[in-house]
Amino acid sequence: MLRDEEELPKRKPRFDPLPLDGVSRQDMEGYIAALEAEIARVRATIAARDRDRGAAEAVFRRPPG
Repeated sequence: MLRDEEELPKRKPRFDPLPLDGVSRQDMEGYIAALEAEIARVRATIAARDRDRGAAEAVFRRPPG
């Protein structure tokens, strides 16, 4: 049984940077736009999960006293 986070396997980032040698400025700008869109998507997912967690905690929170 796992006892602390140190025992959990480390995850590798799933991001493989694009080699930029020989890539045009226009293609790099498109790449940046795609990365920014992905960042926005991930941030929205994180925010939704935080809202869901907060709602769940509110339902199961014990009343004071």
